[in-house]
Amino acid sequence: MSRNDGRSAAALRPLKIVRGAARQAEGSALVEMGRTKVLCTATVEERVPPFLRGKGSGWVTAEYAMLPRSSSERIARDHVKGGRALEISRLIGRSLRAITDLAAFGERTILLDCDVLEADGGTRTAAVNGAFVALHDAFFALANRGALVAPPLLDTVAAVSVGRVAGELLLDLDYSEDSTAEVDLNVVMTGSGGFIEVQGTGERGTFSRAELAKLLALAGRGLKSVQRAQRKALGGEIAFLAPEGARAAVSKT
Repeated sequence: MSRNDGRSAAALRPLKIVRGAARQAEGSALVEMGRTKVLCTATVEERVPPFLRGKGSGWVTAEYAMLPRSSSERIARDHVKGGRALEISRLIGRSLRAITDLAAFGERTILLDCDVLEADGGTRTAAVNGAFVALHDAFFALANRGALVAPPLLDTVAAVSVGRVAGELLLDLDYSEDSTAEVDLNVVMTGSGGFIEVQGTGERGTFSRAELAKLLALAGRGLKSVQRAQRKALGGEIAFLAPEGARAAVSKT
């Protein structure tokens, strides 16, 4: 099939990640995936939720929202009260906690705000991709204050959508493709290849094990491109917590 923007079935939309997009936040990134734009900011709070008080562990959480005119019609402001916004907020939080050593940064919370400035499909995956960059820089801000020995990251994390549209398997669906997809999946994976989340739905029919395997392979190829963009945004280096917790190991592109 011919895609609206002329891409091949296995191509990402143009992807751009601008690091430090919000000057006053401890970490931030503006992510553009095609026409979808999401601003992700990280805030460090010197406290944790009540269920973690006194346990010596930190917390990473997220809030996702679509700005009122991020879509073709005005979206009413909803402070993550429930529904889709809450579901996506939890997805982002789970994705970032999966690659963070929560015990390594004390009783602090990193709150990631992911605000959709413009929506054209794939907002949740773009939010995960930007939130990782914002989280990385928030940990570096803590390290620069002398509050951490090393950023407590265990791995990278990235996300992408795939689906079946008009019988063809496609990577990184835009809104028009997503709204007509027979099958769509959102895939969240670590840089080392571990799945964090696979959200798959047969919107207009079923899909086979063989199709699922092909969709996951297609997502895997797209995720490598996202990971390269994240590393480029971070200057080509990402610091991880070494096994003994005493020094940082650096991954380069």
